[in-house]
Amino acid sequence: MTENTELRPIEELTFREAMAELDGIVGVLESNSLELEDSLRSYERGVALLAALQGRLAEAQQKVDVLMGELVADADDGARDTSLS
Repeated sequence: MTENTELRPIEELTFREAMAELDGIVGVLESNSLELEDSLRSYERGVALLAALQGRLAEAQQKVDVLMGELVADADDGARDTSLS
């Protein structure tokens, strides 16, 4: 990541794009090939990407939990004895 690199806002990235960018940042940081300033910028971007990805995963988990709750509720509704109605 050099200073003249145009970075898209994180919220515009798909989950897959954000993961790929984070993976690239980790690779570059592990290679020790950047100057200190560029390393810090890359690290900051990586932290922001990680936070955004964790937030998206939490939202997805919450949606799955809600959907699973609806499935359980539907199953309970079908199991009720309505013969006395």
